[in-house]
Amino acid sequence: MNINQIMETVKMLDHEKLDIRTLTMGISLLDCCDFDGKKSRQRIYDKIMKNAGNLVKVGEDLELEYGVPIINKRISVTPISLIAGASRDENYVEYAIMLDKIAMELGINFIGGFSALIQKGYTTGDHRLISSIPEAMRVTERVCSSVCVASSKVGINMDGVREMGQIIKEAARLTADRDGLGCAKIVVFANAVEDNPFMAGAFHGVSEPECTLNVGISGPGTVKVALEKVRGEDFGVVAEVIKKTAFKITRMGQLVGMEAAKRLNVPFGIVDLSLAPTPAIGDSVARILEEMGLEVCGTHGTTAALAMLNDAVKKGGIMASGSVGGLSGAFIPVSEDEGMIEAVEKGALNIEKLEAMTCVCSVGLDMIAIPGDTPAETISAIIADECAIGMINNKTTATRLIPAPGKKVGDSVEFGGLLGRAPVMKVSEFSSVDFINRGGRIPAPIHSFKN
Repeated sequence: MNINQIMETVKMLDHEKLDIRTLTMGISLLDCCDFDGKKSRQRIYDKIMKNAGNLVKVGEDLELEYGVPIINKRISVTPISLIAGASRDENYVEYAIMLDKIAMELGINFIGGFSALIQKGYTTGDHRLISSIPEAMRVTERVCSSVCVASSKVGINMDGVREMGQIIKEAARLTADRDGLGCAKIVVFANAVEDNPFMAGAFHGVSEPECTLNVGISGPGTVKVALEKVRGEDFGVVAEVIKKTAFKITRMGQLVGMEAAKRLNVPFGIVDLSLAPTPAIGDSVARILEEMGLEVCGTHGTTAALAMLNDAVKKGGIMASGSVGGLSGAFIPVSEDEGMIEAVEKGALNIEKLEAMTCVCSVGLDMIAIPGDTPAETISAIIADECAIGMINNKTTATRLIPAPGKKVGDSVEFGGLLGRAPVMKVSEFSSVDFINRGGRIPAPIHSFKN
């Protein structure tokens, strides 16, 4: 590297909010199963403490040595429904409490994996875990939950979709004193990936190694600044600039991630190059889209701009590393992106437009506050729509909806920190009750048959 490239990277770190968003250690808990739930939870405690005891220290040391901000240190574990399902326990809240205790003692930001995979149906453990989610979110601070209800291979479990609408409503009720904050830690997936380092959807898949270190990097501000230098150029030039920027960001993430894995004596997993915004000025995906020429995010052309951004980010990342994984693209969480918050408040961005954008971005309807009196069936129907997009397009989609208790359209909820502020958005006033109550399974599309 020449001096100009070095100085360019320094500028990215100092002025353009480039950072390592998360170091996430994935840990398999498959050997922690036991008929006795108490013994199982003790095994979980012992194993995570043994593997992740130095995670925070290593992250802090690397921040000082490399000068790269590492915002979060996190852990993902095997879906707890698989582990607790071997026990005689009928309620799994104690597992969530144990995970929260571990997170507190280690000083990590979040721990993901209070999860179930029900895209084709339920086990007894899945039923018990899902029914435990609202109370688990009430009594813990750092535990995140996810449920996969659909995939391109098997279709959409509409019984699961219906239940998750009820679960989200109940989690909002139990955390009403915090504007329904419990729902901000619950993600409903289609085509969930096993190596996602980002919360709240991270879990350590059963095909993953015993222990691995995954890195999530982010740099919306860096991409926007790069595009400022090519105003007026055609989209071919824009795409090249994004790819080159993504390449540089990914190389940095891999460097830090591999060194962290070496010091922790675990295999290096993947780099997830996701443009994940924060509420801070200059760290917005919406502002990238506006830099391409949109007056405000949400106007006509937004979906096309986001599609190009997402594709160029993936291409740049793949050229930079053979270990790109996770979600890798652009996130559009409303409450975590100051540009999107402004777009909603201006009336330019609504749920229908966000749904269209999820056809081409990395995840889905993320961190969206809706009126507190929204029926559970309407929430389920929104989940079903997102799952259909994921299933048909063979991509990961997700919903993270917050029916904010006592709030109506035009109000806002303050979550603080990386979760930001969410303006309450309008949902359809027309009913989806009869549709949701049909239950059963929406079959997989014809292109699922690939053997």
